[in-house]
Amino acid sequence: MIRRYLLPVLAVAGFCFAVAMVVKGSKTLPPALPVSEAPQSPYKTFVAGSAIVEASTENIAIGTQIAGVVSKIYVEISSHVKTGDPLFLIDDRETKAQLAVDKSAAEVADAELTDQKTQLEYWESLTDKRAVSLDALTQKRNAVKISEAKLAQARAQVEATETNLERLTVRAPVNGQVMQLKVHLGEYAVAGVLTQPLLLLGNVEPICVRVDVDENDAWRVKANAAAVGFLRGNKLINAPLKFVRFEPYVVPKQSLTGDSTERVDTRVLQVIYSFDRGELPIFVGQQMDVYIDAPGHNEGGKS
Repeated sequence: MIRRYLLPVLAVAGFCFAVAMVVKGSKTLPPALPVSEAPQSPYKTFVAGSAIVEASTENIAIGTQIAGVVSKIYVEISSHVKTGDPLFLIDDRETKAQLAVDKSAAEVADAELTDQKTQLEYWESLTDKRAVSLDALTQKRNAVKISEAKLAQARAQVEATETNLERLTVRAPVNGQVMQLKVHLGEYAVAGVLTQPLLLLGNVEPICVRVDVDENDAWRVKANAAAVGFLRGNKLINAPLKFVRFEPYVVPKQSLTGDSTERVDTRVLQVIYSFDRGELPIFVGQQMDVYIDAPGHNEGGKS
């Protein structure tokens, strides 16, 4: 009897379970709330663009002209530096030793030239011209010229070594702030263009924002037009923008949001604005939503 009713009961139970799961899965899920409400343009007609914060000097990737082991670092992340301040040092012991050798060679060449000039002056001062033959006098004059050339070459070598010694100290090309420091003591610093710079430097006073304006709206953007930028993720953090310049070359758009629906098959005019960061928690590399006061599409570009 038990076996007779067991299979039908299990079948009914399975059917009920399947129906319950289908009903549960078919419920409409509530839409996810946005992390932050989207900002609203303060202008009646406007041009909107995605933007990225950058230094007013643009972000400068610092490298080294001479490869070597890093022996000293003079700065740290967020350090403010002035033009010419040392950033880091490549091991200079070998170059200093070479400089000492070159200076010694220059001193020897200088002494040799002094001796040759002294002999030449003595020979030329003799009243009896028969004491020294003309050929010997000519050879001595040539010897002085050769010694002068040797001294000039030695001094040039000293200058070249001093230049190399100076180049081992990497210095700040502009006033700015150290934004990234990817070089460490004891590491081998490679010369040339690197995927990741040894040090990233830029002037953030004032800070700038690079706005991508769709080429279809580029004609609507006017120099010195009012603009405002909202920090991506918090519309309460915003700042009025001051026009700096247009980048005169229209470039292919790069995806800023990473959204799969974002159009990248277009070109954009890049407009540079600056703003006073003050106490705002805005940093280089962050994204902003920018709204620029602009005439409508039916106004023909007239203000």
